[in-house]
Amino acid sequence: MDMRTDLDHLPPAKQRELEHVVEIIFDEFRAATEHATGRRKGARILKVILFGSYARGDWVDAPLSANQYKSDYDILVIVSQKEMTDRAAYWAKCEERLIRAYTIEKTLRTPVNFIVHSLHEVNDGLAHGRVFFMEIKKDGIALYEADDIELHTPKPKTPQQALDAAREYFEEGFPSAMKRYEGAQFYLQKGYLKDAAFDLHQATERLYGCLLLTLTYYTPFNHNVAFLRSLAEGLDRRIYGIWPEGNRRERAMFQKLKEAYTKARYSKHFRVSEEELIWLGERVEELGRVVHQVCTERIVELEKAAA
Repeated sequence: MDMRTDLDHLPPAKQRELEHVVEIIFDEFRAATEHATGRRKGARILKVILFGSYARGDWVDAPLSANQYKSDYDILVIVSQKEMTDRAAYWAKCEERLIRAYTIEKTLRTPVNFIVHSLHEVNDGLAHGRVFFMEIKKDGIALYEADDIELHTPKPKTPQQALDAAREYFEEGFPSAMKRYEGAQFYLQKGYLKDAAFDLHQATERLYGCLLLTLTYYTPFNHNVAFLRSLAEGLDRRIYGIWPEGNRRERAMFQKLKEAYTKARYSKHFRVSEEELIWLGERVEELGRVVHQVCTERIVELEKAAA
């Protein structure tokens, strides 16, 4: 079954915007690989696929009210070689440019998240019944395709395999996330504020990862908690609303948490107060509560299906 290629369900402005996104992706990939040697020289982009809410048609775009949920474009870039999936080496500039286009230049009215995988990784995901890739194959829209490179037919997990995998991901992922939350509380008491901020980022990243793995058997290995959050909120509406966005200060707090991954460790200009850390800690604790609830409910469903 061929993948859809039409964008007729999207308003013309969104269609033009996605064309611009694809241009940026190709531009930056060319720039990143123009001096490549050896087998990397032949590396190319095989597909660019829109997935998530804009592909399914249930996106939310509420530009007038600042505090409303706004869907991002979720994009999967499939490349010919595993080496080309290295984010730092090949995709950092592309990421920066897309953020700049949205926040500063305003040439994009919609934020963009993208993940990069080799064709082998995507087909492997389909062969192992990873729901994440199966849904991209089912609902995704190809914005670009080189030749006719078919994605493999998905091989769904058996009910018992699905249960075993979900249980394993949850039992490993949840304690590992909450351990970092506890670490943050310890550092906060000691007054090591930057360490507390970093650990809260790690707890958040791992909670979203735990949810994505338990529900879809996949998480992008990505430290951008805004991207992980947008994927997670697309899976269960209870995950949405954990980060209040009623005013600029609240929105800035999530931004600070996102930046803590690098800045709390490397920037002497990173400032975070005890009061901010207490507020962020409460939100992370709430995220943990909801992730625990959503994951345990899913495991109960899978147990019934396997029985």
